[in-house]
Amino acid sequence: MRPFTLNYARPSGQSAAVPPYHFDVSLQLNVLPDGRPAVSDRALLMAAGTTTSTAGSQTHFDD
Repeated sequence: MRPFTLNYARPSGQSAAVPPYHFDVSLQLNVLPDGRPAVSDRALLMAAGTTTSTAGSQTHFDD
């Protein structure tokens, strides 16, 4: 018998996609290559859905 949760489980491999932003340590937020905060790019947010970094606490949404 197959456990119910395995019907919805997805592999947890790393994505091959490279995000068009990076984490700026001095600003403590994700920035685009031109220096603007990544959250200000509506097209990026629509495509990615989020710009959450893994640099901060893993227990909060606002990292």
